[in-house]
Amino acid sequence: MKLLRFGPKGQEKPGLLDASGAIRDLSAVVDDISGDVLTPGSMARLSEMNVDDLPLVSGNPRIGPCVGHIGKFICIGLNYADHAAETGAEIPTEPVVFNKWTSAVCGPDDDVEIPRGSKKTDWEVELGVVIGKPGRYIDEADALSHVAGYCVVNDVSEREWQIERGGTWDKGKGCDTFGPIGPWLVTPDEAGDIGNLKMWLEVDGHRYQDGSTATMIFQVPKIISYLSQFLSLQSGDVISTGTPPGVGLGQKPPVFLKGGETMRLGIEGLGEQTQKVVRA
Repeated sequence: MKLLRFGPKGQEKPGLLDASGAIRDLSAVVDDISGDVLTPGSMARLSEMNVDDLPLVSGNPRIGPCVGHIGKFICIGLNYADHAAETGAEIPTEPVVFNKWTSAVCGPDDDVEIPRGSKKTDWEVELGVVIGKPGRYIDEADALSHVAGYCVVNDVSEREWQIERGGTWDKGKGCDTFGPIGPWLVTPDEAGDIGNLKMWLEVDGHRYQDGSTATMIFQVPKIISYLSQFLSLQSGDVISTGTPPGVGLGQKPPVFLKGGETMRLGIEGLGEQTQKVVRA
């Protein structure tokens, strides 16, 4: 299945993308694509529905974040060997963990705002993992059974605030609109080989990132198991798993967003995002 949320900001309705690419309204079936709706039993019931019985959504509504009421937005840094190399960082021996605040979450095609005072706003296409079955101390061999689905994430980052301003990375990662998610939550049966998905990002038509999840240092099962040793993972939590090379910071000389640009990004089988960059 490809699940989504559509409608004005803060008023999104749950939906499903049918085989023809049309949106079907799930409002009569579930309240939202969030929380307990993402648990294995609930997802199994959704998969058994007759999609043709669901109302068609007319027009071209705004697509919201594919998960509502996200509890935790956890990110993994420097998780691609080729990206670590371009930034001059050592290959980590354990996953590098940081957070994006849930106030950063926005729709896949919403505007991305450059914060006031920012000089080094950057882009990062990433594979997002949405937790379905809650768990703690999860075995790596069992980790994928806890996944409700996968999605595209743009881990927008302010590099000066992340790296040069002291403290943790979080202050450069969690600004408003720095977490576009979607367009769809794609269930594991339709997501393909998550260990070998092509991913890309363009700014104003120039392709900066052109990579694959195959160069991840820590693959999804390891990430889930690792995180669950330190915190409980809950239904609707989102994990963003790192980016391949081609970020603005890695260009020679570095290239950062100034406002007015258009970002396009996508992951094989998981859809595409398009964002206009504006100044806050």
